[in-house]
Amino acid sequence: MNAITPLSTVSVERPVAAPLNLSRRGFVGTLGALVLGVALPGMPARAQGAAAAVAPGTRVRAFLEVRPDSTVLLRSPFIEGGQGIFTAMAQIVGEELDVEPSQFVVEGAPPGRDYLLIGGGRFTGGSMSVRMSYATMRKLGASARQMLLQAAATRLNVPVSALSTQPGRVVHAASGRTVPYGEIAEAASALQVPTDVTLRQSADFRWIGKPVPRLDVRDKSTGKTHYAIDLKVEGMLHAAVQHAGRLGLEPGAFANEGEVRAMPGVHSIHRLPGAIAVIATSWWRARRAAETLQVSWTETTAGPGRVMPADFSSEVHMAKLKATKGDGVAFETVGNAAHALGSARTVVEATYDAPYLAHAQLEPPSALARWNDDGTLELWVPNQAPEMFQADAAKVAGIAPEKVIIHSPVLGGFFGRHFLYQTANPYPQAIALAKAVGRPVKLIWSREEEFLRDALRPMGVARFRAGLDADGLPVVLQAVAIGEGPTGRWFGRQADKVDSSAVEGIAGKVYAIPSRRVGQIHVDDPAIIGFWRSVGHSMNDFFYETFFDEMADVGRQDPYELRLRLLAGSPRHKALLEAVAELAGGWRRGPFTAADGSRRARGVAMASPFGSEVATIAEVSLKEGEVVVHDVWVAIDPGSIVNPAVIESQVNSAVALGLSSALLEEVVYEQGVPRARNYDGYPILTPDRMPKVHVRIVESGAPMGGIGEPGLPGVPPAVVNAVSVLAGKRIRSLPLSRIDLKGIQG
Repeated sequence: MNAITPLSTVSVERPVAAPLNLSRRGFVGTLGALVLGVALPGMPARAQGAAAAVAPGTRVRAFLEVRPDSTVLLRSPFIEGGQGIFTAMAQIVGEELDVEPSQFVVEGAPPGRDYLLIGGGRFTGGSMSVRMSYATMRKLGASARQMLLQAAATRLNVPVSALSTQPGRVVHAASGRTVPYGEIAEAASALQVPTDVTLRQSADFRWIGKPVPRLDVRDKSTGKTHYAIDLKVEGMLHAAVQHAGRLGLEPGAFANEGEVRAMPGVHSIHRLPGAIAVIATSWWRARRAAETLQVSWTETTAGPGRVMPADFSSEVHMAKLKATKGDGVAFETVGNAAHALGSARTVVEATYDAPYLAHAQLEPPSALARWNDDGTLELWVPNQAPEMFQADAAKVAGIAPEKVIIHSPVLGGFFGRHFLYQTANPYPQAIALAKAVGRPVKLIWSREEEFLRDALRPMGVARFRAGLDADGLPVVLQAVAIGEGPTGRWFGRQADKVDSSAVEGIAGKVYAIPSRRVGQIHVDDPAIIGFWRSVGHSMNDFFYETFFDEMADVGRQDPYELRLRLLAGSPRHKALLEAVAELAGGWRRGPFTAADGSRRARGVAMASPFGSEVATIAEVSLKEGEVVVHDVWVAIDPGSIVNPAVIESQVNSAVALGLSSALLEEVVYEQGVPRARNYDGYPILTPDRMPKVHVRIVESGAPMGGIGEPGLPGVPPAVVNAVSVLAGKRIRSLPLSRIDLKGIQG
């Protein structure tokens, strides 16, 4: 994630640091607390007894601990990375438990069957966390409340039906007696978790749907938040690495090994797959030594990961994608596209492309590994999927998964960066180094190593053909996405199947175009590719929504009015498009002259990412060949909501990242290595270029959708559609910094 935070919104995260002095054989709860949990931090899975037989999300005890002071510890099944998950979880559970969100302490849950709420797994990503766990977390809160009511009924010797609750306490209205939750927590812990509970009516919500302040603001603002790079354990050493420039090279001889070993604080030097590491008494000493070591790198065709050709360049790979012919394997087919194209009055054709993108998140990758005397391995590692990391770390270490203890610190930005990319993640290296020296080792990649080994948003190309009738209306659209998607790369690809991450944002569009065909041609990508904020939507909605404007122009249609017409049969989408135009003070394409005398234009785009619907309008001008984005209006329909303030913040940050990718960002490979090794070579959006962002939340009552990513995909096409109006030519490639716009009046 790029470090762009609009001044109007401050998105922060509040972790609870992993307990570094945790017993390696279990956890001792606070005396007298209602420990509603069994799968506790540090407890090996095999010690959990019957836990394996319990359905995920059904045991309140795995999630909640009511403390003697009536505050609540909540173990979130999802990882906080700045997206507001911990606050949302406190709102949802607190609503049913009857505890104010401010009285919660939230931490990431350890690996365990209880937390596998995403189709039998756990993954923080895909804007899934709240929408996929909403019902489960509400029931957990209601079940805990019922247990507390039962314990209070016994204590007060009254029927449960005579009791109610107020925030943090049970109330017996007839006698005026109250019992704080903390006083009955121990008794409640002995009760069975109810299987049938009544949930609040939405009309009675006090915190769900309200702009509850983020729980993490104070700690983030005062520097109390601890990320993985901040953590320490007793006796640990520090490590830094120097990777081979290209994937597929292995370390050979060292020209100055003696000199490096004599540097202050150096403990040892190690060869790793595709890298060397230096361990020292501080990270700065380790880094200086690693960068000083002169390594001869040798070619290999073996070892983990991919082999990057020495002559690989992004320019040549892009040319290869564009030259790839055919219609690919069909993913979506409606009507007969080939026949409709043959009978169309006018055919419109265009090819669009988008580059590799880096995550470039502010927190550099790190991992802290400790081998314990009992043969267990402890890892403090930024991650989006604790169980997956536990299983993979076990393979790396050669031990059983239950012997791996995973701590999941708060993330300093992620959006797909903290996934299981072994060649793009330091935890396998940290495991090997800690084993080699017999002491805990904290490994941090320098910014240069991060840029060298990031898992990139893949490069992509999309080829479109559309047919218009005599009135200039589209009757057929055919598209083929060319390249490789991250889902197929990391979860397995079938040769006769389309990777959905390669076509999302092109397929599934709701415009009433009678005949459609969307396909994919898979082309292997030599780079390490991964998930990036909004995944395929990040470029595919740019491809589709800008081509839509091309169709409109050829057919002499206003692009906004054409969208409205083609959405007539979809009231939800039509209303959203009208909402964003109203938010923007009405639709006008331009060019027009603004109050400051600048020549401006507007662009519009629609997107349907991650269960939410989004409409975006951007207003831009040109100044000395540079695109200036003045305002971005976003109407988002996530169906129903938990925290409107978090939604607004997430839309702001998504706009920032979408705009940064549209204007500036691009990873360029030359001779098998990325050209940029730090932010000086990879410019990102600066605060002075951040536009005003206006957000309208539309609750349509549809099933709850995602929030973290949907605000991004509509930004690049809305901006480019506006720029194309001012430039008088269609722009089909990103970023805009590569497009010659000089000499155009703005």
